[in-house]
Amino acid sequence: MAWHVRAFIGAAAVAAAQVAGAAPQQPTDDPQASPVWQKVQASLFEGRPVQAAPAGLLTLEVPSRATDAAVVPVAIRARLPAGSAHHVSRLYLLIDANPSPISAVFQLSPRSGRAEVETRVRVDDYSFVRAIAETSDGQLYGVVRFVKASGGCSAPAGTDARAAEATLGQMSLRVDGDLNGALPVLAQLAIKHPNHSGLAMDQATRQFTPAHYVRKVEVTYRGEPVFAADVDFSISENPNFRFYFLPRGAGELRATVVDSHDRRFAAVQTLNDRAR
Repeated sequence: MAWHVRAFIGAAAVAAAQVAGAAPQQPTDDPQASPVWQKVQASLFEGRPVQAAPAGLLTLEVPSRATDAAVVPVAIRARLPAGSAHHVSRLYLLIDANPSPISAVFQLSPRSGRAEVETRVRVDDYSFVRAIAETSDGQLYGVVRFVKASGGCSAPAGTDARAAEATLGQMSLRVDGDLNGALPVLAQLAIKHPNHSGLAMDQATRQFTPAHYVRKVEVTYRGEPVFAADVDFSISENPNFRFYFLPRGAGELRATVVDSHDRRFAAVQTLNDRAR
C-alpha cells in the first residue's frame, strides 16, 4: 500500500484554488455541480467516477449547523458487505468552501479492522462536506452533507501562543479494548499543536499568524501500519483522531507526526494484554 499521497493533495489544492471566490454554497445547490468538487475530482481522482454510496456502505456524521466553526466534529464510517474480497484502503474528507478543500486523506490497511475515523475540523463558510471511500480494488464511493458554519479557518487560536509553543508536539495515545480478542480495538491519538491556518489575525500585533500545522500522521502497532493521515490546517487546533486496529496481543503502539515546518514528533506506548 502506498502511504504517501501528499503530491495528489498539493495538485488538487492548487486546482481548487483556481475557483476560489465563488458565491457561497447553498443547501439547495447541486453538490455535483460545485466547481471546487469538479476540480478536485479531476485532479485528486484523475477523473475516476465517484459512485453514490449504497445504503449502509458509507456514512458521514457531521452537524448540519456548527456550534463552533473552528471545532466541528466529523465521523466517517465505512462497511463493506460481509465476505467481500476487498477492504477500504482510504477515506477522504473534503470541505468545498475551505481555502484548501482536501482536509484529510486517511489511509488504512487490513490490520485496521474497521474503516472508521473521527476527528474535528474547521469549516470556513456554508459548504458541502464530502466523505469518499476508496476500496482496495480502486472503486470510489461518496456521500455528501451540507454544513452551515462560518469563519472556522480564520478564527484565532484558543491557546496562548507561549503555552502552545511549550507543549508543541506532545501526544497521548489511548486504547480501549481487549488486545487478546478477535474484534478491533478503538485508539485515540491527541496531539498538542496550534495548527495555525495562516488566515487568523493576532489581535495584539494585528499581524496574521504564519501557517504552522500538522501535515502527516502515521501509526503502527508491532511494526505494522494501522493508520495514517495526510492532513492540512482544516483540522482543528490540537488535532485529535479516533480509529481502530486489530490486536494481536501485547505490543508497541507508535505514532509519528510531521508538521508543515518539518518538525517531527513521536509517541510510543507499550500495551499489555488488556488495553485499559
